[in-house]
Amino acid sequence: MGMLQEFKEFAIKGNVVDMAVGIVIGAAFGKIVSSFVADVLMPPIGMLLGGIDFTKFGLVLKKAADGTPEVMLAYGKFIQTVVDFTIIAFAIFLVVKAINSAKKKEEEKPEEPPKPSKEEVLLTEIRDLLKEKG
Repeated sequence: MGMLQEFKEFAIKGNVVDMAVGIVIGAAFGKIVSSFVADVLMPPIGMLLGGIDFTKFGLVLKKAADGTPEVMLAYGKFIQTVVDFTIIAFAIFLVVKAINSAKKKEEEKPEEPPKPSKEEVLLTEIRDLLKEKG
């Protein structure tokens, strides 16, 4: 079997396609959360703290000089990214918790015993008839 055929079989498997869809949705979800944090959550927090814009927080390590840009340690952007991560992690936690709860309820359902096959029913009838005659 050629490498192209193997790759085709790998790419078409359900798990790979599901994973790809999950990655795309996750990336879009990450953008939504980043926008929520940057545009909705952080401005009121900054306003409450006296009009602070967290993305502007930084420590200048070397000022710009002679055409070289300044070197800055932008810890404000890091703070915002940590808030993004925390919200995304919490949302994923809630989704996983809901899925695990649904699985647990599924497992708790009692299973019906399998119905006997036609052969088993006939053998039981024959056994009962032999007992009656016997």
